[in-house]
Amino acid sequence: LYDPLTGLRVAEGRLTAVVCGDPDAAGRLADRLGGHSPEHAGEPSVLLGTVALDGLPLAEARRVVLVQDKDPVLLSGTLRELLDVPASGAVAPDAALAAAQCADVLAALAQADPDPGASGGDPLRTRITERGRSLSGGQRQRLALARSLVADPDVLVLDEPTSAVDAHTESRIAGGLAALRAGRTTVVLTSSPLLLDAADRVVLVLGDTVVAEGAHRELLAAEPRYRAVVTRETDEEGEDLGVLREVQVVDGAEGPAGSAVVAAPADQLPGKDTVRIEETA
Repeated sequence: LYDPLTGLRVAEGRLTAVVCGDPDAAGRLADRLGGHSPEHAGEPSVLLGTVALDGLPLAEARRVVLVQDKDPVLLSGTLRELLDVPASGAVAPDAALAAAQCADVLAALAQADPDPGASGGDPLRTRITERGRSLSGGQRQRLALARSLVADPDVLVLDEPTSAVDAHTESRIAGGLAALRAGRTTVVLTSSPLLLDAADRVVLVLGDTVVAEGAHRELLAAEPRYRAVVTRETDEEGEDLGVLREVQVVDGAEGPAGSAVVAAPADQLPGKDTVRIEETA
């Protein structure tokens, strides 16, 4: 996959992470990589091999390159219906849900199901109501990721797929994504150190131009522009590059003897799933 506008070249069968200095620029790039974007009419088409994506029928382009938006929409219905998408058949729903770390999402759906008897204990028959409004932003993101993984497209483009997910869950998603998409072409637009570290290759795009590429840790050490973008992201979330997440003791909260209950400060993790951890003193 090659974008002549930015110079981004995505290696076949690899996990490529793309860091943009501007989140809006990341969204525009994701749209371009999918082809047929009205916003980019008149610009040179993205190429898949030697084929211009804009030259393919829209349905064919969507089958080959699947773009998951930063704010994916979930339609009401059963989980099985959500995951019933055009797919290669190579990725089972259970495997996709596991890679996207959806165990707690299944539990939340079962608890909120207005007719639990109808599911007969089958998690895939639980219902998503009101477009998933009963779920957190991170839970909706993970269901959308599972849906994209089930589709198993030739090229999968993910725009900030874990922006509303806590760091511990995000770490497991990074591993699950890399394992399930091994040998498949995957592009993740993100500034999350956890996802960047799991990528085979990282590309820095500034001002609609590729300015650096390499491994995450190499770029972090040698490229000040890359470091500025990535460390800004972790600073805003209350994380640092060593532990990737800061926690604080909740005032007045005590766990079992010899432990303290700690939690991510809500004001430091805007929009992210809340995570509580018991840490032995």
